[in-house]
Amino acid sequence: MKRTLLAVLGAISLSACAQAPDADAGTSAKAPVVASPMVPAAPEPAEGTPDALALKAVRTLSPNLQPEHIGAAPLPGFREVIVGGQIVYVSDDGRYMFLPGQGGALYDAVAERNLSEDSLAGLRRDLLKTIPASERIVFAPAEPKYTVTVFTDVECGYCRRLHSEIAEYNKQGIAIEYLAFPRMGIGSEDYNKMVSVWCASDRKQALTDAKAEKSVPERDCKNTVTMQYNIGQRAGLTGTPMILTEDGVQVGGYVPAEALRQTLDKLAASKAEAAPAPAANAAAAGGV
Repeated sequence: MKRTLLAVLGAISLSACAQAPDADAGTSAKAPVVASPMVPAAPEPAEGTPDALALKAVRTLSPNLQPEHIGAAPLPGFREVIVGGQIVYVSDDGRYMFLPGQGGALYDAVAERNLSEDSLAGLRRDLLKTIPASERIVFAPAEPKYTVTVFTDVECGYCRRLHSEIAEYNKQGIAIEYLAFPRMGIGSEDYNKMVSVWCASDRKQALTDAKAEKSVPERDCKNTVTMQYNIGQRAGLTGTPMILTEDGVQVGGYVPAEALRQTLDKLAASKAEAAPAPAANAAAAGGV
């Protein structure tokens, strides 16, 4: 949750290929957002007030965040916080954060849950099921611990970086199932390249060659590239790469292999904790 919210506030870029396709992948991380020296930070509000609770909620993301403004919001029951030029609406009790810049994403600051993401995850999971396994380009270890779906593009710098480290993801026990998302749109040169990849006799090699800027023979055939692109849009994809868990949860754009494994471990642990305890068997319950 914090990673996503910080991305919204401009601290971390998760899908840089959406905005800067030729950007250096090494520039994805930025410093935490703080008040500009030219714009004074908002004064510290009195403890226990709605403004103070709003500030506390925002600072669960990072203690260094310094809002430029905290005050009444046009939305009843919420305070308005401006951080780094981005608006966040926080409920008067400090629990819920509403981010208009994320399509109306709603977060529970106490439970640290993206409530909008919970709903989207179920939709994404169902959408992914409509794509046949035979239409995915899979790079997997012998016995994967986790499997993630990655919407990818052959022209995206971050997509290329992720693929150049595919052996590290597999070493971490992560299987990568690629789906096509030609970010330049259907009918573009980018789209035609991805059709050639999906029509190749050896898709894995063709995808690797395309991402390494090697020539891939032009091919055409009955394919699902358009279908995959449309599903990516319906799943809320705005940039590539987009990494989704088997449950449909978005875990970022480019994420290094070790960090992705840690994230997947945490999600698995949280899911296990949330699962209901198994019912006791008859003997344990006093049965015969």
